[in-house]
Amino acid sequence: MVLKFLGGAQSVTGSKYLLEIDQKKVLIDCGLFQGKKELRLRNWYPLPVAAEEIDFVLITHGHIDHIGFLPRLIKEGFKGRILCTDATRDLMKIMLLDAAKLQEEEALFAFKQGYSKHSKPEPLFTEQDAKRVLDFVEGYPLQKSISCTAGLSLTFHYAGHILGAASLELTLAGSTQTKKIVFSGDLGRYNDPIMREPAELVTADVLVVESTYGNRTNPVADVEENLSRIVHEAVARNGALVIPAFALGRTQTLLYYLHKLQAENKIPTLPTYIDSPMAIKVTDLYESHASYHHISVERARGQLISLFDSANMHFCQTVESSKAINEIKKPIIIISASGMSTGGRILHHLYHRLQRPDDTVLFVGYQAEGTRGRDLLEGAKTIRMFGQDVPVRCQVREVSGLSAHADQPELLRWLSAFQGSPKFTFITHGEVESAKALQTEITSRLGWRTYIPYYLESFELFKGI
Repeated sequence: MVLKFLGGAQSVTGSKYLLEIDQKKVLIDCGLFQGKKELRLRNWYPLPVAAEEIDFVLITHGHIDHIGFLPRLIKEGFKGRILCTDATRDLMKIMLLDAAKLQEEEALFAFKQGYSKHSKPEPLFTEQDAKRVLDFVEGYPLQKSISCTAGLSLTFHYAGHILGAASLELTLAGSTQTKKIVFSGDLGRYNDPIMREPAELVTADVLVVESTYGNRTNPVADVEENLSRIVHEAVARNGALVIPAFALGRTQTLLYYLHKLQAENKIPTLPTYIDSPMAIKVTDLYESHASYHHISVERARGQLISLFDSANMHFCQTVESSKAINEIKKPIIIISASGMSTGGRILHHLYHRLQRPDDTVLFVGYQAEGTRGRDLLEGAKTIRMFGQDVPVRCQVREVSGLSAHADQPELLRWLSAFQGSPKFTFITHGEVESAKALQTEITSRLGWRTYIPYYLESFELFKGI
């Protein structure tokens, strides 16, 4: 049995782990690289393993850095099964089609504006490529043993984080022994206002754990106070509050907090524009998959109703309604994707709002190295977009604690539930500093041997089972 790291190694994107068991090849997650150019270029290279040789793809959750390479994988010849939770299956239909649409729009825009070095810029994948993925996807409930092949079974366990997210428990039954391999996926928070807390597993011979916030503590208690303060600052300047937020997870958490603060009269009730077609569709799924979260969902007039249906919330379905927002010069809230400002409608809002001193850009999640979000937080004076250097004159703020990722204490709490030390513990899906910080804590508190794998590094796990 060999485990090879095709992504998510010393970076927070591109998660792909190849597990070779005798003649079977299993890929755990199949995500896009994001952030620095050297990472993004990997998206254009074929996988180091022939796609047609992969038997299964097992998906932890529906973020693009975990599913975004699937259209390319199928284009390269994959014909196996893609297994995930039922909610993740429904999310894939939204996430992949939206990502493809953005790829096509950005390629066309680059061609028209002439800022690409290619004479005819091509999208990484098309909507047609994305639609083909859906023919291979199988959705399953949590806590059910699923037979993959002879001697190999899979169970999805609740991971929190976002709708449908799961930790994967693989059970390999050999002729003389049984081994368990656990992939944490992206773990959620223990006191998340929306999502249920991650299920704690107790046994693993091999463990692969994420480390996005392996070096940080993000207290949830400060979120409401900080968000309230920043909203009042924006109102006092008579400016707009622009929030880049991932359509899946972060947008819904933001809407929860804004609704709560308004209901408690801690902030004024402002027109709130959700300008992300994907976020709108995802929000509807939260209502139809209510078992995954704490939000009360009621049926009224034949429809599912929740706090997401408040009167001051406006969902922008068209390009025209999106453009119209930038003509508004009074206190409003704009929530748009993507969360790291790497693409999507948020770029058009930033293009207009970055130059306005009265407006505020608020970041509410992790900003990877090489993204516009990280550059803005680090004080960049100009931001490159649409082939131009856009001056930054607006206010730039950040609220931590809204992340859907477990922080260091929560990661250690989840790890501490395991009885005994796994033979192998791999720390992935984190930048080097975060992975090393978590490694130090695991070693000192739990006494486990841990590994921080390099990109394309392989490990032989077991022989003769």
